[in-house]
Amino acid sequence: MTNKSNVASSQLSGTAEYGAFALRVSLGVIMIAHALLKAFVFTMPGTVAFFQSVGFPGVLAYPVVAAELLGGIALVAGFQTRLAALGLVPVLLGAATVHFANGWVFNAPNGGWEYPIFLAVGVVAQALLGSGAFSVDGWRAQHAGV
Repeated sequence: MTNKSNVASSQLSGTAEYGAFALRVSLGVIMIAHALLKAFVFTMPGTVAFFQSVGFPGVLAYPVVAAELLGGIALVAGFQTRLAALGLVPVLLGAATVHFANGWVFNAPNGGWEYPIFLAVGVVAQALLGSGAFSVDGWRAQHAGV
């Protein structure tokens, strides 16, 4: 017997499940790396100072790092994938605004805006696709009602 959550989680078929998985894990790893870079390389006081230097409230550095870290972990695990992906959109669009004046290419001085916009599009695509293969979401859907 198939329940609605199993049907919804299996809308992707064949290799699309693996494509969604590859995208999900890649985005998650990138988000975790960015959080750890801010926390341990730039340090939190340095990240706060950077946020202030580009016109954001310094205190915003803390929820941004938390969103990147927790959202990245959720994506890698495939836990609440759609919600985690959508939760990262404002973070990535905020990052893009910092780079708009620098132009298109990310290797421009101070980085361009195409990379954070590409990541924003990636997390939106992930939210639309769902978890894909090898996810906590899929496991939970398969075991619901067992």
